[in-house]
Amino acid sequence: MTKIVEVAAAVMLRTDGHEFLLAQRPEGKVYAGYWEFPGGKVEPGETVRQALIRELQEELGITVTECSPWLTRQFTYPHANVRLNFWRVTDWDGEIGITAPLEHSAVEWQATGQAASVAPILPANDPILKALSLPTTMAITMAESEGTERQLERLEEAMNGGLRLIQVRDKSLPPAQRLWFAQAVLQLARSHGAQVVINDDEELARRIDADGVHLSAARLAACQQRPDFDWVGASCHNTAEITHAGELGLDYALLGPVLPTPTHPESSGIGWAEFARQLAGNTLPVFALGGMKPEMLAAAQDHGAHGIALMRGW
Repeated sequence: MTKIVEVAAAVMLRTDGHEFLLAQRPEGKVYAGYWEFPGGKVEPGETVRQALIRELQEELGITVTECSPWLTRQFTYPHANVRLNFWRVTDWDGEIGITAPLEHSAVEWQATGQAASVAPILPANDPILKALSLPTTMAITMAESEGTERQLERLEEAMNGGLRLIQVRDKSLPPAQRLWFAQAVLQLARSHGAQVVINDDEELARRIDADGVHLSAARLAACQQRPDFDWVGASCHNTAEITHAGELGLDYALLGPVLPTPTHPESSGIGWAEFARQLAGNTLPVFALGGMKPEMLAAAQDHGAHGIALMRGW
């Protein structure tokens, strides 16, 4: 069996989350001149977190003060089989390349959601660049109970406040009303630069030219290949379902319920510790679902989530 080399990779994000850092591999190393996320091999006896902190001190001259696990990708290069453990780094002490000489040829800040301005980039990082463009808060519509007009009013308020990802659910609405509502949501989203995915209805998603489709857990279980959309996600309840979503090449998953919800107050949810355990080694961004509030985003990310998905609190 080919040995797997564990690597800690840092996704360094500026305060607003709109920029991330890429570093260029220096001469004399494999793939010299290629751009990558800074980091390096996990040494024997180290945790990924310890390796991440050490590598960034050595490579960039900074001391990490805030970081959290994000996702994991395995990739086979001609010279090695590596498992890249991507962690988001959101705060650090020191200035890059000031307190210690850079080990890279260069570093560049890149805008999330836009094509990279540097090339070539190590091939293992392509899915990571797409994942970085995924907003960290998802609003799930509930027009069935609140009414379509009120939902549209609330969505506009939320998008004015920065919301950029919406899942149109409301599967019990009459087909004509759901079509009208989905079209109205999409039109509103387009005016704010937001993305819209349609829950469990590929035909509707194509008809209105939505950004993607969101699969229910049942639809995910029956799915054998990724639907042909720019963005495809799925609702999951356990590690096996998240793994299947990753094997299909989906772009994200929802996992929950994490906490009690008004819909199911009798259920305590899986809790943050179990949520983190279920995410261990996940290959795609995962949103925490169930009982979420906007102020829980940091806690969710501390437990490995990409972000949070909300039905009421958005």
